[in-house]
Amino acid sequence: MQNGRSHLIHDWNQTPGLPAGRVRPLVNDESLRDGLQSPSVRHPTADEMVEVLLAVEAVGIDAMNIGLPGAGPHVVATAKRLATEIRDRKLRVKPNCAARTVVQDIEPIRRIIEDTGVEIEVAMFIGSSPIRLEVEGWDVDRLLSTSEVALKYCADHRLPIMYVTEDTTRADPDAVRRLYGLALDMGAQRLVVCDTCGHATPDGVRKLVRFVRQVAVDHGKPDVQIDWHGHNDRGLAMVNTLAAYEGGADRLHATALGIGERAGNCAMDQLLVNLRLLGWWGDDRPLTGLKDYVQKVSTHCRVGVPFNYPVVGKDAFETGTGVHAAAVIKALKRGDRWLANRVYSGVPADDFGYEQRISVGPMSGKSNVVWWLERHGYAADDERVNRIFSAAKAAERVLTDAELADLATAKA
Repeated sequence: MQNGRSHLIHDWNQTPGLPAGRVRPLVNDESLRDGLQSPSVRHPTADEMVEVLLAVEAVGIDAMNIGLPGAGPHVVATAKRLATEIRDRKLRVKPNCAARTVVQDIEPIRRIIEDTGVEIEVAMFIGSSPIRLEVEGWDVDRLLSTSEVALKYCADHRLPIMYVTEDTTRADPDAVRRLYGLALDMGAQRLVVCDTCGHATPDGVRKLVRFVRQVAVDHGKPDVQIDWHGHNDRGLAMVNTLAAYEGGADRLHATALGIGERAGNCAMDQLLVNLRLLGWWGDDRPLTGLKDYVQKVSTHCRVGVPFNYPVVGKDAFETGTGVHAAAVIKALKRGDRWLANRVYSGVPADDFGYEQRISVGPMSGKSNVVWWLERHGYAADDERVNRIFSAAKAAERVLTDAELADLATAKA
């Protein structure tokens, strides 16, 4: 908040800023891997994936999953293309690739690393919950033996290991301890805790992440990196992701617009906004590229943005309500955009490349009409204002700019 203005907003939320002893959370983009598991999205072309990669880089996202090469030659080709772009353009974003915890999935990642010279984390995943084991006819010993073979392959080839337990939030504590313990003992640099089915609540997330951190301490690896990967089946993906950081997670996974299987994943755009507003992102890391990032994924994956979607939705910074608009207009007329962007908005529009918009409709006051006319170069005389105001009150929706222009130029 600007100096001298903290008294204008009494903040009942936690004090903004990083918790004591913590560093900024890293973020990992899963839009082009987990996000594409949504049955309703279009899979982008390789060129379009590069555009998404560049938007990810521009917004300051730290890491990105560039595919599951074990799925076939088409994914090998796109993952290799993205790795090559990262190398040739000298991008800062760090790539990772998903793999089942089997050598046949990891081997194509090794080849991409050798061909491109780009370090790629191997995000090997394995089901861990009792319900999954029941369906598959597995037991924990089988998971351990399977994992050991894959982990040894990575260790033998010096591949960065990102060990992922699926459905961790419904897994037995002993299984979690044994699986992560094995991964740590065999050189895993990163452990990924997953709410694969969107089961968790914030309290459970914090408990689980702390439990995993204790496993790392018990195995002599207190500083191992811990990731959180959450889904949105209960509508809790965002708050769970923030809770994971509070519990000690170092890196948070999300997808643009929350795309993903079933109800989707944590939404990266909303996560970044919240990290910024909580003071966990850093004022020196602008998020004005957020609009382009969301637009690229929306366009290339054919995912519409709901009109009332936070920050990037059409209505996010628009009001046609008389009282609300009047307050915004008063601030704008004072030339105070800081005030205008906060008086009726919990998210400052200008922090993310947007601005307040005043529309005219059945709930508008005359100040809306006057503001629109002046902004569009029309004299706000009584006759014109009353004509538009009457039409707006008789309408069943907000009037378009074209309709307002027709009313502004209509003959009396």
